[in-house]
Amino acid sequence: MHEFEVAPDQGGSRLDVFLARTLPQFSRARLQALVREGRVRVGARAVAEPSRRVKPGERVVVEVPPPRAAAPRPEPLPLDILYEDEHLLVLEKPAGMVVHPAPGHAGGTLVNALLAHCGESLSGIGGVARPGIVHRLDRQVSGVMVVAKHDRAHTALAAQFTVHSIRRVYEALVHGLPSPPVGEIDRPIGRHPADRRRMAVVAGGKPALTRYRVTAAAGVLAARLELELKTGRTHQIRVHLQSLGHPVLGDPLYRPRRDRLPAAVRAWLRRLDRLMLHARLLEFTHPVTGARLRFERPAPACFDELLARLRADWTARAGAG
Repeated sequence: MHEFEVAPDQGGSRLDVFLARTLPQFSRARLQALVREGRVRVGARAVAEPSRRVKPGERVVVEVPPPRAAAPRPEPLPLDILYEDEHLLVLEKPAGMVVHPAPGHAGGTLVNALLAHCGESLSGIGGVARPGIVHRLDRQVSGVMVVAKHDRAHTALAAQFTVHSIRRVYEALVHGLPSPPVGEIDRPIGRHPADRRRMAVVAGGKPALTRYRVTAAAGVLAARLELELKTGRTHQIRVHLQSLGHPVLGDPLYRPRRDRLPAAVRAWLRRLDRLMLHARLLEFTHPVTGARLRFERPAPACFDELLARLRADWTARAGAG
């Protein structure tokens, strides 16, 4: 339980804003939920509206319930851990692994594996005793991720994502050859107006900025890109590249209008069952020590193999012409 008195210079603030400033270890959304659950009292009365204005001298009491037991069960799945201490761990997630349990994926997720690996060292982030997943990678995407082990680490890492001080570099194989070979995509992203599963470049969407550089190509059939996220919207790279007319290879949700890939390559991609997108580099400030940390893992060998297949096909086409 936490108890505070509203200082003179805090009078007039919204209750949720006052609580967020007073209890920085909790997110504002978490504090709003506590208010709506009747767990925040001002004086002797419970308050149900996060927007209520506090007054100087009022006593505010916050009751934080113990973490609920996590629904997912621990599963001793292999984890490719790059770094670990008592505050966080950094790992490489393989393509095919879901981060959070969801319908159709109740087990075998990263959360299940982390529960088994970390056990009771994980705190009740967000009110649930589960690993502190700060950011996500889609199931069919591989790459480097950071996981928080306690509320303080989670809050500090989430703040770095919010202010975009975390550096994230990806690699992708895409349809076609972007022109110019170096550039940036500054287009707002929001929910697709007709398909709720998808995101899209839409007027009034959230600002989104992606920088890219072509590093290799198979003629104009396909290209390998290095991409750096300057913001972190859902499906940002996938949506931005599709908006340029160069979707990620193997992406079933953001496909090109016309697929010019050879039939054999399309079949190989279907068997591979992954997006040709890999989170290669993650750089951030340690939430406790303040040290700047950098982790990098190269893209899987299938990236080189696919590019070689496409180059061979392009060369054969050019020779036949």
